[in-house]
Amino acid sequence: MRITELVPGLDLDTKAALLAGRDVWTLPAVAEIGLGSLVMSDGPVGVRGVHWTADDPSVTLPSPTALAATWDSALAERAGRLLAQEARRKDVHVLLAPTVNLHRTPVGGRHFECYSEDPLLTGTIGAGFVRGVQSGGVAAAVKHFVANDSETDRFTVDVRADERTLRELYLAPFEQIVAEARPWAVMAAYNSVNGSLMTENDRLCNGILRGEWGFDGIVVSDWLAARHTTRGANGGLDVAMPGPKTVFGKRLARAVRAGEVAEETVDAMVARVLLLASRVGALDGFPVPADHSTLDGAELAREIAHRSFVLLRNENSVLPLTKPRRIAVLGQAATEARILGGGSATVFPSSVVSPLEGLRAAASDGVEISHAVGADPRTTLRPALDGFLLEAVVRDKDQHVLGRYPLGEGAVSWIGDLPRGLSASRIGTVAITGTFVPSVSGKHLLSCTGAGDLRFTAGRRTLFDGKHLPDGEDLVTAIMSTKEKRFELDFTAGDAVEVELVYEPPALPEEDEGFAWIAFGIGHSAPSASEEELLEEAAALAAGADVAVVVVATTPEVETEGVDRTSLALPGRQDELVARVAAANPNTVVVVNAGSPVEMPWTDEVAAVLLTWFPGQAGGTALADVVFGHEEPGGRLPTTWPARMADSPVLRVRPEDGVLPYEEGVFIGYRAWDRSGRTPAYWFGHGLGYTTWTYESATVEPDGVRVRVTNSGDRPGREVVQVYLRSSEVDRPRRWLAGFAVVRAAPGESVEAVIPLPERAFATWTDDGWHVRPGDYPVEIGHALDDIRLTTVTRHWRPGCRAV
Repeated sequence: MRITELVPGLDLDTKAALLAGRDVWTLPAVAEIGLGSLVMSDGPVGVRGVHWTADDPSVTLPSPTALAATWDSALAERAGRLLAQEARRKDVHVLLAPTVNLHRTPVGGRHFECYSEDPLLTGTIGAGFVRGVQSGGVAAAVKHFVANDSETDRFTVDVRADERTLRELYLAPFEQIVAEARPWAVMAAYNSVNGSLMTENDRLCNGILRGEWGFDGIVVSDWLAARHTTRGANGGLDVAMPGPKTVFGKRLARAVRAGEVAEETVDAMVARVLLLASRVGALDGFPVPADHSTLDGAELAREIAHRSFVLLRNENSVLPLTKPRRIAVLGQAATEARILGGGSATVFPSSVVSPLEGLRAAASDGVEISHAVGADPRTTLRPALDGFLLEAVVRDKDQHVLGRYPLGEGAVSWIGDLPRGLSASRIGTVAITGTFVPSVSGKHLLSCTGAGDLRFTAGRRTLFDGKHLPDGEDLVTAIMSTKEKRFELDFTAGDAVEVELVYEPPALPEEDEGFAWIAFGIGHSAPSASEEELLEEAAALAAGADVAVVVVATTPEVETEGVDRTSLALPGRQDELVARVAAANPNTVVVVNAGSPVEMPWTDEVAAVLLTWFPGQAGGTALADVVFGHEEPGGRLPTTWPARMADSPVLRVRPEDGVLPYEEGVFIGYRAWDRSGRTPAYWFGHGLGYTTWTYESATVEPDGVRVRVTNSGDRPGREVVQVYLRSSEVDRPRRWLAGFAVVRAAPGESVEAVIPLPERAFATWTDDGWHVRPGDYPVEIGHALDDIRLTTVTRHWRPGCRAV
């Protein structure tokens, strides 16, 4: 009632200003009504805050795909509680997470930030996460609404999907989260759906999200996604971000005065913003009943990691390692931990444990662990570091110095955020400048990256001077992508060289002016052994070890926001490294560090394969926990894993004439694999543990499927009991996930789980809503989609039964 009374007391200009970003991350305050400034932050794996900097470190959890691999909504809720704790510490009110778009195809470049190919698993994990965040008095902004399932032309693509496909797949996780967790915010995506931009989509935002589902929170645009004032306000958008220049604010006030937007519409938008403020403690007079219990971030990061690891293969029970005396750890990825995906999800932890560090710290006395590079996954040079003393120098358009900022490495990444005292509109150039003192003589590699005008010099030599903006890419995608120009130079150890890379940012579209898009850098590689020599060294080291652990990974160039993948192959010569090591040592364990599927042509040649996703700051410690048997790898695949990219039933992500049709309809992921008759490398739900499970019985009861399982192994374990429904109708998937439960048991112990089977689990969308077709529905219960242990049946005989 008080919020309703507050709105009429505000003048139109104040109301319109409340709906536009004051800057990149905040909304304006209104002191006269006791409204503070609402602060937003990126945050699927950590809370970065309002500055893109490592100065204020963030607890960094494993990737969202890893969280989904736990199949544990209670664990997701704890993750949300921890991030709420982090958000409060950084004075953040709105966490821009979770991402609940689907893994429509394995080539989606941002799938590491999403949960799963399945809408039920996605919705269940997402609901748990949202409950956790909001229990701490922090809003979760569920994103990206909707059908933002690939990155190619994401600002302009028009996704064409029929109503059934939208309802059964892409809208379903959002609907479940709204029903079960009542989120306080939803983020509207960049793309269009069926001809209408999501920031202007009256039917989806007002009609379905608010009208049908009863969502009462704000709809905030993705950053720079709002394009039109009138269509946005009338189409359901509440807040246009970032500021200070947006389609709302002064433009919205003018539209109201011109009669293009009703003031009542603006009042409703403002009321929703004030409701959000009341929920997060930014409006006087509204206490926030938040959970302020303290969680140990490092310990939770470690627990989620080992709970998410998926053991795909374990021949002769090589894992866990029991009595090895000599362990060879191979791969550059063993020493350079890839803990998260690239793009806006980036946060900066205070410390990181690499795989090699974790294994060495946990090894028993007398165990010798040696390392060789073998193969480097990176396709671009690392930012200049060793031997470099660098700073960033910012100048205006007249070349007057605006500021100098020390750099820890040869990279500047100011995306949306600038050092204090700088304004994007005043910047003419930014330069990385300083000296390099080589420690070794010989041929060094230098590189420059950045989308815009670059001038790169080393000593007295100009290496590059011109535009560096790839053809055919929108500006923002080009800036987010890593494009490299590489140069070979002879340097002498101890002789200092002046280096400078001057970057002139490209002109932004008028509507984006004032927003910082500055990302460029200097890369460096010192003289080293050849790739062939590194491979030979690794194979020789493996041959003399009891066990060889090869760590392979994708890179920031392969899995990142803004770019879809063109290949599922591991970058560099990592596949060759695995093959050579496996030939040298039959006890080869491969640790795959990737956020989504990669091809593994050597699978049958190695003893074990362990997926660690992007495991967060404690990934190396969690890896040691699992490898040495202190913890069980608890994960199950949240997405089907193809043997070859070409076998995947759904691959298209590139629009034609701006349109991307979802021609496959409801058949994505395992649904598509079932329909195609092909067999993937590993099915959805697959994952081995360190114990065995016997499925004793399953009965369908009024409250769900009652399943009894027994831990028939010799150590405690955790099992994910999965329930699938079947159909023989040609227009439906052959099988679909209907429910699941995580159970724990000691050796020899039996436990029961009751897994609900709501009417909606049987329903399909028709022209007039959700309906359950009458008939028998086989119910399959098992360890994975391809490992069904029990089968029963349930009957639905009411003709035309409507599910709600």
